[in-house]
Amino acid sequence: MANTVQAKKRVKQAEVSRQRNVADRSRLRTFIKKVLIAIESKDYAVATEAFRAAQPVLDKMAVKGIIHRNKAARHKSRLNARIKALQVV
Repeated sequence: MANTVQAKKRVKQAEVSRQRNVADRSRLRTFIKKVLIAIESKDYAVATEAFRAAQPVLDKMAVKGIIHRNKAARHKSRLNARIKALQVV
């Protein structure tokens, strides 16, 4: 357990930060899920709109350090590829 005043404060700060990160990660997963659901329904227009909404969220989470920037790029690339495949069909 924390013994000093500053250590106690850091414990509180870490908990607030953890809760914020959990909420942000959940928000990110929700946006990705919306895109995946639209892709599964094979609706190109809805999938494109969902992807446009998810892109800035992915970028923001990468900048904040919630996820690695390469992971954000990988998600965007794979989702975009799946959406483009819908257009061909």
